[in-house]
Amino acid sequence: MADAHLEILVEPFRENDPGPHVAAVLDAAAAAGLTADMGPFATTIDGDVDQLAGAIADMIRAGFRNGATALQMRIDAT
Repeated sequence: MADAHLEILVEPFRENDPGPHVAAVLDAAAAAGLTADMGPFATTIDGDVDQLAGAIADMIRAGFRNGATALQMRIDAT
């Protein structure tokens, strides 16, 4: 049951060319069993708060290891 909504903005932002830093964050989410919906400016993921919380550190590490300069995350209860 999805009880949380995560929004992620991975920078640098490149229109129509998300780059390896974004792909790495999406791959980390998928490895945690989460399904990401990549939008034009941010990626969103709905899921269990514990599952999301467990995946966030891996997503941050993956982004920075692959060239991200900043990650902005917001998580809300649904």
